[in-house]
Amino acid sequence: MPVTLTPTQRGLAAGIAAAALLIGAFAAGAAQGGGAATAPGRTLAVQAANVTGGKITVTGTGVVSGTPDQLTLSMGVQTDGSSVSAALQRANRATRAVTTALARTGVRPSDIQTSGLYIQPDYTGSSVLPAGYAVGESIQVTLRTLGAAGTQISDAVRAGGNAVEADGVSLSLTGTGSLLAAARARAAADARAKAAQYAKGLGRPLGPLLSMSEQSPAPPPVLAPGAARPAATSGPVPVSPGRQQVSVTVTAVFALP
Repeated sequence: MPVTLTPTQRGLAAGIAAAALLIGAFAAGAAQGGGAATAPGRTLAVQAANVTGGKITVTGTGVVSGTPDQLTLSMGVQTDGSSVSAALQRANRATRAVTTALARTGVRPSDIQTSGLYIQPDYTGSSVLPAGYAVGESIQVTLRTLGAAGTQISDAVRAGGNAVEADGVSLSLTGTGSLLAAARARAAADARAKAAQYAKGLGRPLGPLLSMSEQSPAPPPVLAPGAARPAATSGPVPVSPGRQQVSVTVTAVFALP
């Protein structure tokens, strides 16, 4: 004879069935994993430290800072004229004046490099014939003595006059051997400390280092981007070197007995 259940009785029966399913799943997991209470924490540690096959892989980072000692600057001139020849002659004269001033202040010829040239017609209104031409020439300059860089820039600007433009100033560190050595030592120590922490969390001893690789460093940042026409000044351009970081990141693999 069929049995009719009330809504309350049906809800109670469904709850008991769901509880039975959960208890069964827990029991099966405990039998396969050897202790369900510690499994979640151990799983998180393994994922973060990348523990596989008796090895633990971690990354370590070391950062040190130094004072930049070199400045790179893009300079150029812009001129115009009624003809290509006239505009180009003016640009050539201004560029030679800039490079001569730089050489006079101690910049080596090898640190002055031509980086760009353009010639462009200038149309007025709806005319199909150009009313004139504009010419731009640019150079890349490396200034290796920051104490003199401000004077060198000012002298070059005055020599080129109102035709001069400048952009893309960047400061960099040279001779970074000792800084890199310090950063590498910190990165290696950081990797070992992380590996030891994870091994301790897993309740296992940390074995010897099996391998270590260094990632490629990031390029130095470029400061003050964007073109700007510097005004003629009687004093040197202020140059503030600030501090620049040298960073090393390594990937280390340790044995995990």
